[in-house]
Amino acid sequence: MGAGAITESGNIAGYAHLLDPKRKWYNNRRLIALNGWIFLLLITSSTNGYDGSMMNALQSDSQWNAYFHTPHGSKLGLLNAIQNIGSLAAYPIAPYLSDGLGRRATIFIGATIMLIATALQTAAQSVGMFIGARFLIGFGLTFAANAAPMLVTEVAYPLYRAPLTSMYNSLWYSGAIIAAWTTFGTEYMHHSTWSWRLPSLFQGLPSFAQVALIWFVPESPRWLIGRGREEEALKILAYYHADGNAEDPLVVYEFEEIRAAIDFDRTVGANIGWKAFIGSAGNRKRLRIILALAWFSQWSGNGLVSYYLKKVLVNIGITNSTDQLLINGILQIWNLFWAVGASFFVDKVGRRPLFLISTAGMLGAFCVQTACTAEYLKHGGDSLAHTVIAFIFIYYAFYDIAFSPLIVSYTVEILPYQIRAKGFTIFNFTISCALIFNQYVNPIALDHISWKYYIVYCCWLAFELVYLFLFLVETKGLSLEETAALFDGEEVVAQQIAARAHHALHHDVTSPVEEKSSAEFHEKV
Repeated sequence: MGAGAITESGNIAGYAHLLDPKRKWYNNRRLIALNGWIFLLLITSSTNGYDGSMMNALQSDSQWNAYFHTPHGSKLGLLNAIQNIGSLAAYPIAPYLSDGLGRRATIFIGATIMLIATALQTAAQSVGMFIGARFLIGFGLTFAANAAPMLVTEVAYPLYRAPLTSMYNSLWYSGAIIAAWTTFGTEYMHHSTWSWRLPSLFQGLPSFAQVALIWFVPESPRWLIGRGREEEALKILAYYHADGNAEDPLVVYEFEEIRAAIDFDRTVGANIGWKAFIGSAGNRKRLRIILALAWFSQWSGNGLVSYYLKKVLVNIGITNSTDQLLINGILQIWNLFWAVGASFFVDKVGRRPLFLISTAGMLGAFCVQTACTAEYLKHGGDSLAHTVIAFIFIYYAFYDIAFSPLIVSYTVEILPYQIRAKGFTIFNFTISCALIFNQYVNPIALDHISWKYYIVYCCWLAFELVYLFLFLVETKGLSLEETAALFDGEEVVAQQIAARAHHALHHDVTSPVEEKSSAEFHEKV
C-alpha cells in the first residue's frame, strides 16, 4: 500500500543506525541548501495565510470600504468565499498535474496563475474585477498547495521530515502576520486606494519567488522513480542525504525502499483510482479521518475570527479600526509562536494527545468567549470585553497546537504513495467546502442572531471531541508495516512484506525494516 517506513511515516527507529550522527541541518551545507529549497515550498502556505488575514483587515480599511461601497452580508461573504470557489474549480485537475507533470511543474503553474491574479486584484476597478481576481488566486493556489507539501515530505532528510511537513501548515500564520501588519501600516494612507492596493500587490511576492526559483528545487525521488528516471532519483538522494555518496547505506536503503514500494503498487496494488478510497476497509478508515480533520480544521469557530474579526470586535464595543488592526496583527504573531512550537513536538507527544488536548481546550475557551460576549451585550463593561479578547487568544493557542501543524502532515503520513495526490486533493476539497460555507454563512448569521451563533460552534466542538476520541488513530513511532496494520489489517500487511521481500531478493538487497518486521510485526501490532 505504499513506500517504506523511511519514505512515508517519518519514523526513524528502523534506520537510526544508518544516519550519520554528525550530519545535522545546521552543520552540513547540502542539508542547509535542501532546507532552503524546502522553505521555498513552505511559503505556499504563507500565501494562503496572507489572503485570509488581508481580507480580514481590509474590512476595517476606510478606503477599501469606500471604493467597494462597504460590502456586507452575502456580498461580503462572496468576497471572502470566492477564493475557495476558485480552488474548487482546480481540484479535479491538480492531482493529475502533480502525478503527471511532477511536483515542481505543478507548483510553477500555480504560482504563475497567482502572479497574474494578484496583478488583476491590485488593479481592480470594480467589485466584479476584484472578485474575479480572487477566483483566479484560489484556482492557482490549489495547484501549488497540492504539490508543495507532498514534495516537502518526499524530499526532506528523514530525521527532519515530520517537523518540516508539520511546519507547512503552521507557516500559514507567517503570511497572516505580514498581511496584518502591512494593512496596519497602509491604513494610514487615508486618501489613497493604495491603502488596499499595496497589500494586494505584496500578496504576489511568494509566487514571484517560486516562479523564479522552483526549477532549482530537487524533484521528488518518488515521482522520478515512478517515471523510470531512477538515476536522477538516486543522484538527488545521494547529493542531499549523503554528501553525494550513492553507496551510502542510508541512500541505498531509501532508494530500494522507494523502488520496491512502487513496484508493489504497480502489481499487487493496481487499484489506484478514486474508487480505491472506498474499495477497502483500510482506505475507508483513512477517508473518514481525512474528511473529519479537514472539516474540523475550518469549522471549529476559528472562521469567525480568521475572516470576520471586525464583527466579533464590534460586538464587544471595539469599533476603532486602528485597534481592530492592532489586535489582528498581535493575534497572528501569537498564532505563529504556538503553531511553529507545536511542530517540533509532534513526534514527542504524539498525534492523538495533541488533537484531544487541542479540541478540549478550544471547547472550554469558546464557551467562555460566548458567555462573556452575551453578558457584554446585556450589561456592557470593559472587563467583559477584555475577557473576550483574552479567551480569543487562549482559544487560538489550543487550536494551534494540533490543527495548525498536524492536519497536513498527518494526512500525508497516513496516505500511501499511489493515492497520496488524490487523497490530499480530497482533503483540500473538503477544506474549501467548509470554508465556503463558513465564509458565506458567518456574516449573514452574525448580522441576524449575533452572539447566539457562537452556541452552534460550542455544540460542534463537543461533537468534534467525541469523534476524535473514538476514531483518531495514533501513528507516533510506527513503521509503515505497523501503521498499515492499523488501517488495512495484518493480512494485507503480510502481502506487502512478502512482495517487498521478493523484490529485495531479486535485487540482492536486504532491508533493515523487512528484517525487523518479520521478527517483531505480530509482537508490536
